[in-house]
Amino acid sequence: MRLRLRAAVMALLADPSIARLKDAPKLAAVVLYAKSRAPKGAKNDNQTSIWVAELGRWLGVGESTVHRNVLAPMRATDGLHTKVVTDAQGHPTGLDCLVMPLWRARKEGGVAHPLALSKAELATLLRLIEALFGPGWSPEGKEPTPPGLLASRRGKGAATDRLGLLLMVLNTRASGWLQLCGGSVKAREGRGAATLARLLGCSPAGARKVLARLAEAGFVAREHRDTATRMRGKGRVMLLPVAHAYGRRSRFLEAVQEPKPSFSVRPVSAVGDHGQADDATAHSTSGIGGAEGLGDAAVQERPDSAELHADHASGVTPVIPPQLSGGFSGERRGGEGRRPESACAGEDQAVDGETAVAGSGSPMADADPLRGEKPKKSPFDEQEQAGAVVAGARLAVVGGRKTQQGRPELPADLDLRVALTPVAWLWQGLNCWQQNRVVEAAKLELAQLRNVLEWPAQAPSLLAARLKSRLEETGGEALVTRAFGWITHRGLVRRSSCSDVRCDDGVRIDTGADCDNCANVLHSRRAWRVRIAAEVDQELPGLETDERYREIEARMRRHAEAEGANFVARQAEARARAERRATASAEAEAQALVERARAADEAAVRQAVACEDCGRERSAGLCDACDHRRQAEVLIGEAGLLPATWSADLTDPVAVAAVAAEVRTAIEDAIAAEWAAFQQITDPATLAVAGPGAVEDAAAHTAMLTAESAAAEYRHEALVMLGRSEVAQAEARKAYVTELAKPWFQALPDSDDAQRAATAAAAKAQTRTAEHLLAVRLEQLHTQARPTPVRPAPWTQRLPELASRPLDGEALEVTA
Repeated sequence: MRLRLRAAVMALLADPSIARLKDAPKLAAVVLYAKSRAPKGAKNDNQTSIWVAELGRWLGVGESTVHRNVLAPMRATDGLHTKVVTDAQGHPTGLDCLVMPLWRARKEGGVAHPLALSKAELATLLRLIEALFGPGWSPEGKEPTPPGLLASRRGKGAATDRLGLLLMVLNTRASGWLQLCGGSVKAREGRGAATLARLLGCSPAGARKVLARLAEAGFVAREHRDTATRMRGKGRVMLLPVAHAYGRRSRFLEAVQEPKPSFSVRPVSAVGDHGQADDATAHSTSGIGGAEGLGDAAVQERPDSAELHADHASGVTPVIPPQLSGGFSGERRGGEGRRPESACAGEDQAVDGETAVAGSGSPMADADPLRGEKPKKSPFDEQEQAGAVVAGARLAVVGGRKTQQGRPELPADLDLRVALTPVAWLWQGLNCWQQNRVVEAAKLELAQLRNVLEWPAQAPSLLAARLKSRLEETGGEALVTRAFGWITHRGLVRRSSCSDVRCDDGVRIDTGADCDNCANVLHSRRAWRVRIAAEVDQELPGLETDERYREIEARMRRHAEAEGANFVARQAEARARAERRATASAEAEAQALVERARAADEAAVRQAVACEDCGRERSAGLCDACDHRRQAEVLIGEAGLLPATWSADLTDPVAVAAVAAEVRTAIEDAIAAEWAAFQQITDPATLAVAGPGAVEDAAAHTAMLTAESAAAEYRHEALVMLGRSEVAQAEARKAYVTELAKPWFQALPDSDDAQRAATAAAAKAQTRTAEHLLAVRLEQLHTQARPTPVRPAPWTQRLPELASRPLDGEALEVTA
């Protein structure tokens, strides 16, 4: 039911007359759609009656807002038709509303359209929105209907909150967890806000505000998955009303209601990032909020078990060195905050959105080269300019030989120019040989990217983004000492943390999301460390911290060595399997060659056999002329039976034979006429040059074509005549009446559409009946033409006859 209602609501909101409107008209369309009446029979009655003030209560806005911002835009886009209902005195008693997308869906798509909900389904949808944001009623003499969860939410943004809550509920499973969208999302808003943005059709920033209001109201809660290292995992969103309705309970609710006594609380006097957090930060520390919280999404949390620092003296100014987003030295640039696989310990630097780093004492520090900025002038360039060497004519020693300095501009190819733009300054310092090698490496990487991307045109921009990220890790172009080696061995190469060819630094190339395979590998390694630590604690209790650490590391090394040996063994086994497959493939190819040679020899032998009809040599048993004669004879015989199916008595062999003889004579005359016409337009000398059997081949081919054309004409004539039979006419009349008796033609059986459909059905039935009669009668004629097999008499009857025969003289002498 949830999937059915979700499909209907999404189809309604995606209609062109509704999709361009704001959230209040969209919510009004959903409310009016849920309150519409289901069709009864063939009557398409989709109207619903409502007061404008009542519709405003549903939307959380005033009556004037409904007139100005809801009804008027919906009428302008042809999304809603309204009619004021008045009483006998002319006073308005309501407003009849017709949701046009529903009316068009039931008129054009029928019951198969997603909007064509049944009466029970519409009642379920209405009950759902009543529970979420219904205004509530207290009718006299009946039980009151309590207001919905968001009934008290009125004013600006009320319709957006109500529509967002409804769409999230329809996209939430029975577990209470919202189905989050895939792909790459902005870290500040988070995946929950991105999912809500796609549902509402707004920006992630706006969806984040809606999600924050719903979380503040207590209808939405956000938490993060638990990990083996007790670090914060992936965020997820829970719809508390859905969870409560199914009796589910989230773990973070228990953590909030009953805090663990082992967790330390931040001191009041702590400063900086260790200061006491407010309510929102406290929720974030307990696991709620995270990357989808209201604060800065780039701030990472500590492990749940990390102890906080002691209070600082109030008169001492705290000195906090520049840190990464969460204070860990192993964080990567980007969203995850871990150091790249191949980065060294000294490569960590402060990253604040645009990769800011500490100052340097180099002569180029004024240009901040560590941020990747190209210096305007370097001492090295000044020395080269002072050398009075003409640019373009300088020679550099590479590999023991002199090489001309490379081109200052990037390659002319557009893809290469886009991909190598981040390293344009390094490109100028390469010689021609190095530039050629860089171009080859770039082309190879572009080809690999095109193989894994759904849109190959994105390959140059992705390669440029990779080079830019590598430069940010290094600290800028000025810190690259060997440009050629850096570009070919660090900048262009893909650094895969797992076996997936789409992985680059833990990020999927095709989607931009985190690599699940890398997460699995990391989770497996962390699980092994936890397991080995537990084994050490169980086998060697009471060890000191240093000794315990050394024992764990020793066992981890042994485990890594065992895994390496296993990996080498698997590689050897894979190579052996590949060799076996190659050997089997070679053997299969050799066998195929033998089979092809044998087939060629057999074909040559068959080709050498003479024709069995005319004796022509090397005709593979049957020459073309004889083959055409045989086909013509078969066609003439078949054409002779076709007129007999409707013009002769099938039980009278003499009448059938007379019709067949007449047809044969007519076809033979047609063949003779065609051959005479062919001889008139053909030069005999041309046929003589073609070969000794060219005349016979042409005659036989002409006879076959003429017989084939005549057989088709006789077949068409037989179908026409059998279609006029009483049986075919009766079937046509039945089909005509049956088509007119269909429900959609009963109201107007004399209309053009009804008559046209009935006539087409009658013609189709008549044709099918004629084909059936022709097939049955031809089978009957073929059966009569076959000779009846004569079974020999049994030996009990044949032996007395043989015994009574007198023996001849020779047989008597032998017997004597």
